[in-house]
Amino acid sequence: MSTAAAPAALTPLSRLLALGRAETTLLRRNRTAVFLALVLPFALVGSLRSILRAAAEHTPGLDVDGNLVTSAMGIVLLVVVYTNLTTAYTARRNELVLKRLRTGEAADGEVLLGTAIPSIGLALLQCLLLAVGGLVLLDGLRAPANPLLLLAGLALSALLLTALAALSSAVTRTVETAGITTLPLMLAAQFGSGLMVPLESMPDTVANLCRLLPTTPALQLLHIGWLGTDGTGPSAGFAGTWGEAALPLLLAAAWAGAAAWAARRWFRWEPRR
Repeated sequence: MSTAAAPAALTPLSRLLALGRAETTLLRRNRTAVFLALVLPFALVGSLRSILRAAAEHTPGLDVDGNLVTSAMGIVLLVVVYTNLTTAYTARRNELVLKRLRTGEAADGEVLLGTAIPSIGLALLQCLLLAVGGLVLLDGLRAPANPLLLLAGLALSALLLTALAALSSAVTRTVETAGITTLPLMLAAQFGSGLMVPLESMPDTVANLCRLLPTTPALQLLHIGWLGTDGTGPSAGFAGTWGEAALPLLLAAAWAGAAAWAARRWFRWEPRR
């Protein structure tokens, strides 16, 4: 008498992909989230260019086109990964989806990362479109000086913002209040991490303080990786950028690790009472 073979256990990668597919389906059904993720970042590009042109009048040597592309990438990551994921984590928690997933084979980190996969993938795709579109449409835009640093900046930014989204959801009671709880970090990152206002145009003391913000080092890597410089000076070239990027790399990794630890420590798996 034969017995049926037990189904093979899923690998961590297959579980992540399954969770990602399920979250992608839920994301497509949320028209508001899709609109914000697809349209809002690109709608900000026009106003961002005007701000950078005004800053260039007071900051000699500022590369408007290069800053436009890297700043737009940073805004895409903030909106699509951080804001969208804070809402998603809050919604899935309040619907008890995360609690049910936690009782299965998937580890806690797999559940959180699987939920984040669609947002991260969408953000990276938009960053690719911004890079290609910028190289095609902007005559004064140079090719990235160090693509590896650019990729490192994208990866560390995505990891950091995913952890910060999980952490922010812990203090977000409902989906409707997510726009309020994410606002402080959004404003700090846009105006203090060199996205809307270049750090080079700030007083030295203020700029140095802004460089210590959680989001600044990872977003700086986008700037260094594309322009080849941390400021308004000439490009240091592929080899020279590693020296300029050493401190931002260490700080970005440290902030990402600290945010991941904090998210693991304080993330809420059940609705707030």
